[in-house]
Amino acid sequence: MSSSNGEMPPEYHYFLLNKPYNMVSQFVSSHRVRLLGSLTYCFPPDTHAIGRLDYQTEGLLLLTDDKRVTRLLFSSKIPHKRTYWVQVSGIVTEDNLTNIRNGLSLFGRGAKYYTSQPCEAEIMTPPADLFEAPRKLHPSVVFTWLCLTLTEGKYHQVRKMTAAVGHRCLRLIRASIEDLSLDSLAPGEVRAIKGEQFFAQLKITPPAR
Repeated sequence: MSSSNGEMPPEYHYFLLNKPYNMVSQFVSSHRVRLLGSLTYCFPPDTHAIGRLDYQTEGLLLLTDDKRVTRLLFSSKIPHKRTYWVQVSGIVTEDNLTNIRNGLSLFGRGAKYYTSQPCEAEIMTPPADLFEAPRKLHPSVVFTWLCLTLTEGKYHQVRKMTAAVGHRCLRLIRASIEDLSLDSLAPGEVRAIKGEQFFAQLKITPPAR
């Protein structure tokens, strides 16, 4: 279908990436950091990350050259679920899980506190295909793996949530956004997917061309 001026609408591209540890979610930076451009994948022009993971966080990062998606996914009034696998120090009690589920008072940007929204929180066994940790823990370190599903994503929120109940975050992996998931995607691996699948699994309506 052509546009009203007779031109063909642009063909957009959509990608899943398992972002490795110690990489920022950008193609360009004024700092000396490891960038998305260092990946051995030929992205089309104008490709950018949809949202960000901090450089220590691993896992699912969505990329596209469709600038409309960020607004639909992260600025929409409809919440979208994001699931994280979190390795934390110590043994997590049921009381602490309940506190995480019910919402916590967290220190945010602008020197203001906010209360996190209720979320899903469970103790989990790490999946068998979980890739090797980027940093080795001493054998004496006691830890717990948690599965947290949130519908908000404020600055360093997951790390702040576990710290608020006395458990330091040791490793953080975003496993899925709605029905788009890492599956067996290796760190640094990119997978292109069709737009129809991308929007359907994110549970958002594709914008009109």
